[in-house]
Amino acid sequence: MATTSDEATRDDPALVAGLRAGESATFDVLIRQYGGRLLAVTRRILGNDDEAREAVQEAFVAAFRARQQFHGDARISTWLHRIAVNAALMRLRSKKRRPEESSDELLPTFQADGHHAERFASWDEPVDVALSRRETAAFVREAIDRLPESYRVVLTLRDIDGLSTEETARMLDVTSNAVKIRLHRARMALRTLLAPRFAGEAP
Repeated sequence: MATTSDEATRDDPALVAGLRAGESATFDVLIRQYGGRLLAVTRRILGNDDEAREAVQEAFVAAFRARQQFHGDARISTWLHRIAVNAALMRLRSKKRRPEESSDELLPTFQADGHHAERFASWDEPVDVALSRRETAAFVREAIDRLPESYRVVLTLRDIDGLSTEETARMLDVTSNAVKIRLHRARMALRTLLAPRFAGEAP
């Protein structure tokens, strides 16, 4: 199987050494190189630009404190990604939680014969692919932001960031079955929100 350029390349040993030594110049490079990517990750989880920026700052502080724990077993980008996701999730947990809005209206309803009451547009494109397409990215991001927090987070971790069910369960401190249920409902809710666009109707 062919490897991607990201898989085929290794982190510069000098960059790894600078990271472990806590060199400010190295962290400046990491912030320039990965800051934008991490901001996109935290923004998807938190749904708020200001909180996302603060989570990224907290992630780099945490990375600096944990720098001696990095031994090059994973790519620096992967290591930073996990730290940023954890920083965003910690912010979610520390917030004074408000009751989530009901998502019942976003889930499919059924007729007496068991068939869908709605006729969904045919949309089965993976979320990460839809986000990569310029003509649909903004609409998909807006739809994801409208999902209840628990759905938005699990959709982000599984379908966009590519974490496994088990990894997602560990990060969210829930069971794998809970992740599967939330992910299924999140996908159905997102499909409901996207259906008007893909049916050619005004959103």
